[in-house]
Amino acid sequence: MSGRLVRALLPERLGPGFRRLLASSWVSNLGDGLALAAGPLLVASLTTDARLVALAATVQWIPPLAFGLAAGVVTDRVDRRRVVVAVNLARAVVLGALTWAVAVGEAPIPLVLAALFVLGTAEVFADNAAQTFLPMLVAREDLALGNARLQTGFVVLNQMAGPPLGAALFALGAAVPFGAQSALVLLAAGVVAKVRLPVPTRTTARRNPWHDVAEGVRWVRRHAAVRTLVLTIFTFNITFGAAWSVLVLYSSERLGLGDVGFGLITAVSALGGLLGTACYGWLTRRMALATIMRAGLVLETLTHLALALTTSAAVAMAIFFVFGAHAFVWNTTSVTVRQRAVPTPLQGRVGSVNLVGVFGGLVLGSLIGGALAGRWGVTAPFWFAFAGSAVFLLLIWREQRHIAHADAGPAPADG
Repeated sequence: MSGRLVRALLPERLGPGFRRLLASSWVSNLGDGLALAAGPLLVASLTTDARLVALAATVQWIPPLAFGLAAGVVTDRVDRRRVVVAVNLARAVVLGALTWAVAVGEAPIPLVLAALFVLGTAEVFADNAAQTFLPMLVAREDLALGNARLQTGFVVLNQMAGPPLGAALFALGAAVPFGAQSALVLLAAGVVAKVRLPVPTRTTARRNPWHDVAEGVRWVRRHAAVRTLVLTIFTFNITFGAAWSVLVLYSSERLGLGDVGFGLITAVSALGGLLGTACYGWLTRRMALATIMRAGLVLETLTHLALALTTSAAVAMAIFFVFGAHAFVWNTTSVTVRQRAVPTPLQGRVGSVNLVGVFGGLVLGSLIGGALAGRWGVTAPFWFAFAGSAVFLLLIWREQRHIAHADAGPAPADG
């Protein structure tokens, strides 16, 4: 029975390289899940200054914007496997140093913030390079399946299991979760070091780095499907970021939930993600990717409207469950479309353009959401998110047809 289950989850055709990539990703996601709870708990244990607590989140959002494009250039110029291994080793060293500092009581706020910034920067380079592995390890028709398995680890370990385990370890000792994360990141580096990529990933040309960045941006601009994806992600992350930036206030003021209830929102959304995991293969066998993405955008738009209208915690939880399923399906589909369309030499740079769009939208949206909530109340960002999503959805609806053409195969590299 267990053997059949393993073969169903990891078909033989995916190969040993994919299994190692999956194992490394799942181990790393568990470590990052520990930090989701332990990081804020550490900062809150050191200061009650709300500005410093908020700054702890900001310093982890800055690296993708500041270094995302640079990470793309590095990914396409240097051996990608070595990038992931080296960066994870560096993360393990930083986490080890932070563990020691916390254990001996020598971890002031500036040191913690600096460590969070360094770890966030390292993660940008590791994630950008690692995301290019899958198209080199599995066939095009298995990219959706491979991404679904990778996303399952993110949902289960990073979002569901990691945070409560991190909080429990923090209760045992403030340094414990960071030591555990250091060990997990080190293990992930060892596993991914054994992955053998079948094609060279080192670019021999040594041009001006800005030329490489421009080549990636130019390729995105010229490719209709990926251009549509990046524009959609950027815009919908503005509306999403506006609403979700005040989610903790929404849960308490609008729904009457306390701290435990706010944590429940994350858990319910992650459970919805599991539903998306279970249904993803069924969906992709019956619907075109463009159809799946259009349906997801409609659902996300209506989610903002429903949350703006409801005052019932039970209704809101049902909405978050469905949204969690949508988020899993959307993320898996968008990555699959991009990987199918982008040629291997440009995977890093195109991925970095997408990354800047993701975090640029989130940061801009969070600023808008905070301003709207301060002026008109906690539901104002959700009304903005609904209206903004609806308008953009109408404008981009016809452009979504380009996504279907990404299945035709990779476009040629520019230049």
